[in-house]
Parts: sequence; structure tokens; C-alpha cells
Amino acid sequence: MLTIKQIKEAASRINGTIRQTPLLSSDRLNKHLPFDLYLKADCLQRTGSFKFRGGCNAVFSIQDPGQPVIAFSSGNHAQAVALAAHLSGRQATIVMPEDAPQAKIEGTRHYGAEVVLYDRYNQDREALGKALAIEKNAELIKPFDDERVIAGQGTAGLEIAHQAQELNIIPSHFLCCCGGGGLMSGTAIALANSFPDIQLFAAEPQEFDDTGRSLRSGKFEHNAPDARSICDAIVTPSPGKITFPILQQYNVKGLSAPDEDALHAMKIAWSYFKLTAEPGGAIALACALSATFLDQFSSQHPRQSVVVMLSGGNVDQDMFLRALDTTCRF
Repeated sequence: MLTIKQIKEAASRINGTIRQTPLLSSDRLNKHLPFDLYLKADCLQRTGSFKFRGGCNAVFSIQDPGQPVIAFSSGNHAQAVALAAHLSGRQATIVMPEDAPQAKIEGTRHYGAEVVLYDRYNQDREALGKALAIEKNAELIKPFDDERVIAGQGTAGLEIAHQAQELNIIPSHFLCCCGGGGLMSGTAIALANSFPDIQLFAAEPQEFDDTGRSLRSGKFEHNAPDARSICDAIVTPSPGKITFPILQQYNVKGLSAPDEDALHAMKIAWSYFKLTAEPGGAIALACALSATFLDQFSSQHPRQSVVVMLSGGNVDQDMFLRALDTTCRF
């Protein structure tokens, strides 16, 4: 199973290529909350999401300097692998759903990758990716079920731990978006290493809460084939085979929020932090602001420090305007 040593090795490997993103707090927002909220702004990472960490570590780990790469993704992992391949002088082919946000498709092409579109509801992206990998003699880099990717995502947890120590805070809770679980599992390892008592939560869209249900049942649960969500970046069918045991080992709990709460969280991120978030990237903030989570805290207790991952900002204009039109509850 993945170790903190592998995450630290990933941090060394991609140091100087990734950005260290800020850990932000808002005095105005905290006045409305029963805890102090700290937002890890990985929407400011290169390519606009945390995915560049894992994609970069995976690509930079390949020994053959001329080996092309293949990835399948709704957009953020796509752009991450495309840029990492470009930086290392490799050719990248990315399998993307035809209904992915246009900004993500264009971004992937901008980094020089060949984009192959598919129907996410009637075609198997893994089968397409494997077939192309054989055809092109390329290295397949999966979006979450790859230890190189998970280790790269875990570097965000190392940064949070270092930043929390600089701010002289001990996080009591950490909420992170969760699709396949690469970011959640990598950061869980990193944060538990520095803060053994931290409570860890995987945040998902309400119609795609497979990880939360799997953690409760102790077995792999799947989402309904007809489920839909605006959180395109994290609408995976079930937890990853590598990531799920890690989440179990670190006693991660599941939270979920409806799409309208993700839109509200996007508005909160803009209103209080001037950050642009995409729906899937804001789902952890949506869960942190939900009654289910807020009700765990009592104003009689000392204020605790809650860290929330804002994982991506690759949002189309129409969706962002839709978020800004929502009514702010704080």
C-alpha cells in the first residue's frame, strides 16, 4: 500500500514544476460559521486543478524518455497529463467524453495532446484507453488507480501540513472532493502522518456518493447508470480498487451535497475568496457548509480549524454565471 515515503519522493520529483497553492481563510465568512475554515486553493494549480500533481508525478516517473502516454479523463486529468507530457517531450493521447466542458477539451488540445472523444454513457473509456495504449505502444496513466498519481496528489496534503504548522493551527477536520479517490487517499496519508487525530471526509455529489456508501457498507458500491450531476470532474461509477482500501485504512467518512449546493459553494468561493471554482472542485466546500456538517459543532466548544479542498477551477462561463446567480446563504 502507498506510503508517506512515496508521497515525499513525489514532492521531490515534481518540485519546481508544480505550484505551491495557498491555504486561505476569510474573517468575514468565519463569522458565520461555528469553526474557522481554511481553503486549500488548488484551483490555482497549473492546468487549473490538483490533477497536475498526480499527472506530473506519473509522467515524470517514466524511465523511457520517448515513451508516449495515454490517459482517459473528463478534463482535469486530461490537461494534467497533456501538460506533463509536453514538458517532458512526449506525445499524449487523451480519451475524453464528448460532453466534457469545452474549456477542458480546448485546454487539453492547447497542451499539444491528441483528443479522442467518446460517449460516456454508451462506451467504456477504460477499454478505449487500453486499446489505444496497445496501438500506440504508450504508457496508460489512469486518473486515480495508479500509485504514481495518488502519490502526486498526496503532495497537496504535505503542503497543507506545512502551511498549517506555519499558521500555528492543528486541523481537526479535512474535507476533500472524491471521485475515484486519488486526491482523498493521497492527502489522507499525508495529513494523518502530521495530524494523527484529524477527521477525514470524502465529499461527493448527492447522485454520485458511491464512496460514502462503500465506506459505510464495507464493499464496493456503484452509482445508478442514469445518475447525472453538474460535477463532471468527479462522476465516477465506483471507488478505485487501489484507493478504496486506503480510505478504509484511514477511517474516512462520506459526505454528499446536491448540485445546487455545489453552485452555492462556487458563489461563496468567489464572494469571500475571489476564487473561481468548478462544481466538482467546490463540492467539499458545499459539504462543509451543509447542515449535516455544521450541526457537528457547538458554539460552546473551542473553535476548531477545518481545512477544505477547493480542487479545481476549470468551469465554462455559462456554469459560472449560473453559480453567481444563486442566492448567498451567508
